[in-house]
Amino acid sequence: MLKWAIIFAIVSLVTGWMGFGTVSGVAATIAKVLFAIFLILFLLALLAVVGVFKVV
Repeated sequence: MLKWAIIFAIVSLVTGWMGFGTVSGVAATIAKVLFAIFLILFLLALLAVVGVFKVV
């Protein structure tokens, strides 16, 4: 997921540099959404691991 977010961010930068504003905006939005999903899943996995290894 993070890999695709980085790819879309690079596509956004390149298309913005070439003057394709609409494509750049769409790619940037997709990159933001994918990064947000990645961050949420990462935090959930981190909380699950902390919960599993918590000593009571």
